[in-house]
Amino acid sequence: MEFVSANPTGPLHIGHGRGAAIGDVLCRLLAATGWEVTREFYYNDAGAQINNLALSVQSRCKGIETDDERWPADGYQGDYIREVATAYLARESVHADDQDVTAAGDPDDLDAIRRFSVAWLRREQDQDLQAFDVGFDHYFLESSLYNDGKVEAAVQAIIANGHTYEQAGALWLRTTDYGDDKDRVMRKSDGSYTYFVPDVAYHLDKWQRGFVRVVNEQGADHHSTITRVRAGLQALQAGIPQGWPEYVLHQMVTVLRGGEEVKISKRAGSYVTLRDLIDEVGRDATRFFFVMRRPDSQLVFDIDLAKQQSLDNPVYYVQYAHARICSIFENAAEKGAVLPSSEPDAATLALLTTSEELRLIRLLGSLPGVVDEAARDFEPHKIAYYLTELAGQFHSYYNKTKVVTEDQALTTARLYLLARIRQVLQNALALLGVSAPDRM
Repeated sequence: MEFVSANPTGPLHIGHGRGAAIGDVLCRLLAATGWEVTREFYYNDAGAQINNLALSVQSRCKGIETDDERWPADGYQGDYIREVATAYLARESVHADDQDVTAAGDPDDLDAIRRFSVAWLRREQDQDLQAFDVGFDHYFLESSLYNDGKVEAAVQAIIANGHTYEQAGALWLRTTDYGDDKDRVMRKSDGSYTYFVPDVAYHLDKWQRGFVRVVNEQGADHHSTITRVRAGLQALQAGIPQGWPEYVLHQMVTVLRGGEEVKISKRAGSYVTLRDLIDEVGRDATRFFFVMRRPDSQLVFDIDLAKQQSLDNPVYYVQYAHARICSIFENAAEKGAVLPSSEPDAATLALLTTSEELRLIRLLGSLPGVVDEAARDFEPHKIAYYLTELAGQFHSYYNKTKVVTEDQALTTARLYLLARIRQVLQNALALLGVSAPDRM
């Protein structure tokens, strides 16, 4: 499962955040349904954007401001660029996953600035993901594909298989043979490769590493690359199945505060960051909100709602159900009720006869099927829907039902039902990476 895969050119934005939440929950769902899952982050650490990053940091190192005519035309303007430049000039060292980089401190050494800037921002992205409780098993660098000759090898294999032609000094892939609406350039007339070519080499590497199933979670703006990457993989004639890899595409996120859209983060310069949301509304609310709608539907993230401690807030509504049950058990113990330590006998359970109790029992028994469907269809929102429904049925049941009664057997049966509800809430919240607090 590849997800997030952000360019190391700035802090993670809210689109990355939604992708991180969806990808992480899908990993949890697939693991829960029997798959052995490897989480991979693909770093696009090569190309024009990385060069723009290096030029931006270099400009800051030399004291050039963003309103100066010498500022790079496509430079990054967020305050974080100043932070990177300050750290570089101070010759700081950073550790980012698999590498340690110490800044040279020379404002004229663009290659040294590039290496340090990428490592610095990789570290920042790693820290943001850790704060979001999202981890990876493997980080893959796009630059390694070039350094190891894998991009050129993939291109030569496709040429040898007869699926390319040259026109106007460029190398074209016959993607129309694989369902595309027109053929696509692989190598431009200046000798550089177009952006989907390293993706073909990267996925060939995945196939060669033995991954019979590969799922990529990406933003919907990457939709156009799907046909091209799959065409390139088929043109390799390496035995890769058609329709491989699979894709999950998420739509954009709009952040609201006070009913108005929030577009700017001072530190990032032009977008709201994942860290902004985590710091303001907390990890649990951020994760729940990101997955509570279908990935392919646009998401409105209402900051004011996410911060409310009321039943209008969907994550509070669900977590409060768990905390409420914990409180019920404390009160029951204080009243001398015997708390069930194991499943009561059939005669006791048969006392659960109200329509609300029977609906709750049926809903509890449906979770395995919901998990299977959510994993199979790549629809993590089904778990959020399930939790909302379970919490709603519980709140309704408790508001009209006395749990601790004079009838000890009935009390035992109802407490056991609540214990099962509490456990299922914990299990389903864990699939979303959201906590189940005992008190709220």
